Amino acid sequence: MTEENLKPASRWLRLWRKAEPLRHGAARLFRRIAGYFRGIVDPASDRRARTISGVKALAAMGALGFALLGAYTVVLIPFTPSISDLRKAKVDQPGQLVSADGKLIATYNRLNREWVGLDSVSPHVARALIATEDHRFYDHHGVDVLRTLAGAARTLVGKTEGGSTITQQLARNLYPDEIGRKRSITRKIKEIITALKIESAYTKKEILETYLNTVPFLYNAYGIEMAARTYFDKSSSQLTVLESATLIGMLKGNSYYNPVLNPERALERRNVVLSQMVKRNVLSPESFETLKNRRMRLDFERQPEQVGPAPHFAEYVRKWLIDWADRHNYNVYSDGLVVHTTLDSRMQAIANQSVKRQMNALQAVADVEWAKPSDRLISTSAGAYQSMRRGVRPFGYFWSSKPALVDAFIRESEAYRRAVDSGIKPEAALAQLRKDANFIAALREEKLRLQAGFVAMDPATGQVKAWVGSRDFETDQYDHVARAQRQPGSTFKPFVYGAALEQGLLPGTRFTDKDIDIAMPDGTVWSPTDLTGPSGREMAMREGLIYSKNTITAQVMQQVGPKKTIAFARRMGVDQSKLEPVPALALGTSPVTLLEMVSAYGTFADNGEYRKPAFITHITDRKGKILARYDAEGERVLSAKTNAELVDMLRGVVNQGTGRAVKSNFGVRGDIAGKTGTTQNNTDGWFILMHPRLVAGSWVGFSDARVTMRSSYWGQGGHNALNVVGDFFRQGIDARLIDANAKFGKAPEPSPGWSIFDTVKGKFSQWFHFGKPDAKPPVRPRVRKKEPEIAPDDMERIINDAREEQKSLERGRAEPVPKEAAGADGKPPAGQEQPPLPSPEKDRPPAQPEKAAVPAMPETRPRADAGSAEAGGETKRAVP
Repeated sequence: MTEENLKPASRWLRLWRKAEPLRHGAARLFRRIAGYFRGIVDPASDRRARTISGVKALAAMGALGFALLGAYTVVLIPFTPSISDLRKAKVDQPGQLVSADGKLIATYNRLNREWVGLDSVSPHVARALIATEDHRFYDHHGVDVLRTLAGAARTLVGKTEGGSTITQQLARNLYPDEIGRKRSITRKIKEIITALKIESAYTKKEILETYLNTVPFLYNAYGIEMAARTYFDKSSSQLTVLESATLIGMLKGNSYYNPVLNPERALERRNVVLSQMVKRNVLSPESFETLKNRRMRLDFERQPEQVGPAPHFAEYVRKWLIDWADRHNYNVYSDGLVVHTTLDSRMQAIANQSVKRQMNALQAVADVEWAKPSDRLISTSAGAYQSMRRGVRPFGYFWSSKPALVDAFIRESEAYRRAVDSGIKPEAALAQLRKDANFIAALREEKLRLQAGFVAMDPATGQVKAWVGSRDFETDQYDHVARAQRQPGSTFKPFVYGAALEQGLLPGTRFTDKDIDIAMPDGTVWSPTDLTGPSGREMAMREGLIYSKNTITAQVMQQVGPKKTIAFARRMGVDQSKLEPVPALALGTSPVTLLEMVSAYGTFADNGEYRKPAFITHITDRKGKILARYDAEGERVLSAKTNAELVDMLRGVVNQGTGRAVKSNFGVRGDIAGKTGTTQNNTDGWFILMHPRLVAGSWVGFSDARVTMRSSYWGQGGHNALNVVGDFFRQGIDARLIDANAKFGKAPEPSPGWSIFDTVKGKFSQWFHFGKPDAKPPVRPRVRKKEPEIAPDDMERIINDAREEQKSLERGRAEPVPKEAAGADGKPPAGQEQPPLPSPEKDRPPAQPEKAAVPAMPETRPRADAGSAEAGGETKRAVP
């Protein structure tokens, strides 16, 4: 609305002042009417005089009524759309989202429609419309006086009949809120005023075109083009006479004359339209006799809204854009704004493909593992599960062995709430829904669908290059990139080690891999553990990060402190989610968003400079004029020396640590670094990979945290989320979208006290448990759960690992990963991944979304038992 329409009260006051002569005239008329009424009841007057006074009184009352109606009409004028608004609506253009390489990503339409010119619509449509709805369309100026009076007369005798012209109907379609929806004299007056204005602003051809493109046709189809596709699976230019008559016939009552649900009524109404076309000489009587007996033929198919290649990204930008447009007096849906984004359409296509392929394979893993009573690892190859999936009932054992959880799922459903609200007792509603096969099938699909989020950004500019918020936007609009908060597990550890480096600790600072008991303020003891028991040997701080050792990380956190770790993480880019200042934060217990984590790793990849994630480069109007431009400025938040040391430690993760499968399985080349993450009970899997020109991260898990991956192998981020990122990087490098020759810079010299002999000695101690562990800290006796041991590997593997690590430190670059050997139990060592996954299968519907992340207000609560990190857990007990 214009400023003129936003101030109707002031306009009304001006009109009231200008109408002073009219007010005086009305006062005189009122006095005269009063005199007439006195003459009617005057006993001194004869019968003839009283009759004349009565006639004059009625005439005066009629004149007064018309005067009041005219005055009311004048008052309503400011409350109708202005001529400038109508002219603007004539050239409405929806906003467009464009990628960095010039491809259309999304169009911001109010409704699901495609605008077509009148010349592109079958001429039968316009003929049927005019013949049926307004045969004097070309003869009036928006209002058909004769038809309006006839309609009013029929209404008075109880036969409601619309007298609106096509222009008046268009006024209602364009401005339903301003004109009103309820039948009333006010709505009719506003409709007439707006119709007169439309006729002044539009040509007759433009009125027809606008009408046909705005009228609704049910099933989320707006406009003649979407109606033609929905009901006849063809373009509006190809509509026949019968098809045109069918669609125009629906205008009298979409639901009542719905050809899908009420074919008999629709057929009858279609023939009425054909008869009107004969009456108005646009269809021959012979053709009518032939056509009226033909059956109704439909080719019905709902038309989904076009979501584009990056729907979650487009929705994220739309919310920002609406706020920007409101502040700058623009309309996202009609002003033809062109938003130039940072997204790369080629990288987005690769990301979509990688998420689909890898998540289909991982879904097969979850389906099969939870289908059987045994929790034994079946295979380290996803292909084996995909072939087995056909012979099992997905999640069969899970569903049958957890009745209490299934009942909780049912009680949380909308169907259960509706049943209870309708008066059914809770237990009866639960029993009823348990027996509803369709409901249970839909609930299983919702809860047991594995989800993922993926985002990639350029660390040098902060520009987001790819964004996948879920496996399928059509069934799950919840964004697992910017909204979902999940525990990051070991991907949070670099902030602990980075803060330690800032405090003066060195990558070679020694810690003992031993049992740790940390007293908490509430009197309990926090005891972090790893998947393998403590070796008792000394390890460099660097090794603690490379092999994701919880016991080492907890000791580093003790030296640094939670507050300094939080401050470090905030500076790096984890600046939205709430971080709890507790020791367990070292293992990633505070939920964060994937976007925050990838942004923070981007700081490491850009040599310690933080840049806020950038989504838009500039905005232009429909003529190409730049309205706003955005550049991301970097801020130094970490010294180059400390950053180089931390990046080199993270190189070790992908060279010989938990993330080495990104090289060995996916063949990702170049100078890369990264970190895996896994939370307790295999609830969340994470992997973030850094490259000098691109940082990409993925989260994998179920939307409902009570459903998890079953085996510890497939539940690790190094075996699920890593697959998504590895697949993306492999394709990106092959397509030459990622420069495999880019370097982070020279790696720092090895820390004092670090040598190949320390590595060999450490590996012997770790795998064969040689050497005597350090004494435990003085705590009360406790019973500790026995941890599984890793089977010994051969001598060649130990020496090769150590040599390769030393070479990497000396040359400052990543080297190929040495060949891995399986353990004695047939399982691969920790971090070993399956080969590249096979082709995708059909998607399953998504699970229920988590609660929204900061700043999207709803609180996200972490699981009470969650918080252990990579391949391990924690014990929290009360001190006796």
